[in-house]
Amino acid sequence: MKSIKRRLTFHFSFQFIAIIACVCCVLFCALMFLAYYLSKQDIKRDLPSGSLSVLTGDTTVEGGKATVSDDLAKQLKQEGLWYQVLNKQGKVIGEVNSPKDLPKHYGLSELLEMDKTKKFKGYNVVTELDTFLTTPTYYILGYKSDLKEQLYALYAKYNKQSVPPKSDIPLIKKALKEKDASLQILNEKGDILASIRMPKEKTRYDPLEIISRKIEQDKYDSTVTVFHDSKKKISWVFYTPNNYQSITDESIIRKAWMISIIVAVSVLIATITFSIWNAFRYGGPLLLFTSWLGRMGSGNYSEVLTEKERKRVFRKNGKVRFQYRLYSEVITAFYEMAEQLSLAEKERKQLETTREEWMTGISHDLRTPLSTIQGYGHMLESGYYNWNEEELKEIGQTLRDKSEYMVGLVEDFSLAFKLKNNVVALETKKVDVHQLLQHIVLKFVNDRTIKNVQFSYVPVHLQPFIQADTRWFERMVDNLIFNAIKHNPENTTITILTVLKSDHVLITIQDDGIGMDKETQKNLFDRYYRGTNTTEKTEGAGLGMSIAKAICELHKGHIEVKSTPNQGTAITLHIPLSTNQQPG
Repeated sequence: MKSIKRRLTFHFSFQFIAIIACVCCVLFCALMFLAYYLSKQDIKRDLPSGSLSVLTGDTTVEGGKATVSDDLAKQLKQEGLWYQVLNKQGKVIGEVNSPKDLPKHYGLSELLEMDKTKKFKGYNVVTELDTFLTTPTYYILGYKSDLKEQLYALYAKYNKQSVPPKSDIPLIKKALKEKDASLQILNEKGDILASIRMPKEKTRYDPLEIISRKIEQDKYDSTVTVFHDSKKKISWVFYTPNNYQSITDESIIRKAWMISIIVAVSVLIATITFSIWNAFRYGGPLLLFTSWLGRMGSGNYSEVLTEKERKRVFRKNGKVRFQYRLYSEVITAFYEMAEQLSLAEKERKQLETTREEWMTGISHDLRTPLSTIQGYGHMLESGYYNWNEEELKEIGQTLRDKSEYMVGLVEDFSLAFKLKNNVVALETKKVDVHQLLQHIVLKFVNDRTIKNVQFSYVPVHLQPFIQADTRWFERMVDNLIFNAIKHNPENTTITILTVLKSDHVLITIQDDGIGMDKETQKNLFDRYYRGTNTTEKTEGAGLGMSIAKAICELHKGHIEVKSTPNQGTAITLHIPLSTNQQPG
């Protein structure tokens, strides 16, 4: 699951960084657009005098040449302005809409005169020197103002007195009409001394009113041109139509609000879209997992995915779709868990069946000897029969055999429980396999109670040694041999073989009897899969086979069964060899 942790960490970190980057990008673009809009409005507001700083910011000086954007160059031409950029030596390194009579190189005297008079060759000029982080660069913005010159000539001609005489008023009015202009004459206090071609709405101005109208001309429908006579303390204020675009109807604040609203709506839409995408991306798999858990909670382990869900999760080529790829390990884990739960459920049902059979077998095996003991008890208690000494001995022998069988059965049951819970401690030592198996086989050969069974022992040529507890090891082999005796007819041959395989010795108990079917082989070592009767030894019971398997596993080995019906059975023990194969 480490890979999914890394993938989720990377996925959400990347999303977080991407969201921050997108928001920053949107805000940056909005601010840049607002700055661009404000600069455009600044140019429109007072292009001749207020736009040089914008031009200098837009001018790129690189490789000894200066350039401006096409939009600004186009606007300069539309407004009838010219623009030049000079280097440290006074050479023109960039220009827009420059008249032909302007020089390509400026001398010191020309620049000083231009800076002092703000005029050059009949043009009004605005200049600026830039020394920030670069070599000194001089910027010149020039324009021709015929109207201003004409207004100044009118002012100079009739400004002989504080207020023109009545005889001059018609001449002034005619000249103003030709220029579509109007005039107000103010004293030092702002009182209106005369108004020509202007309605008499006011009698005086506050000191800052005229200054405000002169600076923020775009807010008004007329442009103000002021000529001041410092000696007479008289100001002539000319009003002419405003040729620049008005932004009265749509102020900068309103534009800024519109931009803010657009940005906010865009961010909101992007956030909603991202939330919906995340809901499908992460909510879909979670809903799918919920339906899985619901089915598994109801015990339906075989159907992890319905056919519809399988098509949603997997492509036709079997690969997980993009939406669910983030949880591919989880999907795999769900499948594995479902398989394990399904297997556990099958094993539980099998265990329940085995337990019932086991309890049935134990009840049957205990009931039979108990019935015999109970019957003899009633007969002895009744006093109805007269028993001779030989009959009493026979009854006593039967009672002892039945009780010994019951004790052995209970001991086996207790041993099986201990082996299951790993509470049996082995006392192992290095044992010669040949000697141990010879001893066990001879014990069966010499047992007079076992009739019509042939035994054969085929040892390996080498002398193998194992680490074993001889008591429990002998019990294990006894149980396997008794099983072969019990479940086969008379004249069966039982062969014990030993074979060496690298670091293991293989001990095989083989018979040529009736064999077993697949179901019997599968349940051979289940506790009490086969019952017994009181005339048989408990070592051959299903309990004995379970004990044999547990003892084999305690010796770090495993047991294998091969059988074919009517051909016989071979049970092989795989026991690890001792690390030291030297005798003693």
